[in-house]
Amino acid sequence: QAQLVESGGGLVQPGGSLRLSCVVSQSIFSRHAFMGWYRQAPGKERELVASFTSGGSRTYSDSVKGRFTISRDTLTNTVYLQMNNLKPEDAGVYLCSVQYSGSVYWGQGTQVTFSS
Repeated sequence: QAQLVESGGGLVQPGGSLRLSCVVSQSIFSRHAFMGWYRQAPGKERELVASFTSGGSRTYSDSVKGRFTISRDTLTNTVYLQMNNLKPEDAGVYLCSVQYSGSVYWGQGTQVTFSS
């Protein structure tokens, strides 16, 4: 059973940084897989904020461009999301997703919240 396990969320102040991690099962960790980070905020649609396309290119939503960076480590099967200059509108549950060989896999999510 393929699994994705996220970590790294927490409480942060505006302007702060967090790095999210997603450990992906070896069986679906491929350079040819789509790998993405999504954000689910209360009352809003789930938003794709950063991804690796199946061709290996990085994409970012306009709302995070210049502040977030997606990366991956093929030795540890981990996808990262470095989030800098965080804003209150970045709050939500961040979910990692992989699309590979016709199937879509999701992690359980990690929460990002803001302190005043």
